Amino acid sequence: MIKHLFLFLLLTFSTATSSIENIQSFSTGSMDKILSAREGRPFILVFWNLDCQYCPTELKMLNKLKKHYKKELDVVLVATDTIDDVPQLIARVKSYGMHKIEQWVFANSMPERLRFEVDKSWYGEVPRTHFYNQAHERIVKTGLVDQKFVEKWLADNKLEPNRH
Repeated sequence: MIKHLFLFLLLTFSTATSSIENIQSFSTGSMDKILSAREGRPFILVFWNLDCQYCPTELKMLNKLKKHYKKELDVVLVATDTIDDVPQLIARVKSYGMHKIEQWVFANSMPERLRFEVDKSWYGEVPRTHFYNQAHERIVKTGLVDQKFVEKWLADNKLEPNRH
């Protein structure tokens, strides 16, 4: 009995640890890391949080599009919650089908500094979605993004859906 309990706890801990490792700490300099890793490539950067009313709709829509564009559609999620919220973030993102994409969570006791580093005019409202083209010129949308806008952005950036 004790052996089974120990094995259960070990598996639970290792699963949680591997999931936590998928979410990186977003701190000073993280924005530069995200941008440099995608040099010359278009991508979508979504800032969201657990309390956001419109985030589920947007993330589910992006997941649906991601299935049709696979590797061409690069989406990065940044939760503006805290490191303490990682277990809930993991569960929520998984429920949206977005758990296999790059994820970050704010890891600074002063989130204002992180927001200022991302965009000096951002006061924390979410969802806040940044659409970066190949030259990393961005279009910023606050609030729920319309699927037609995303599809137009994909076409403008010459991203093609999968051929079946």
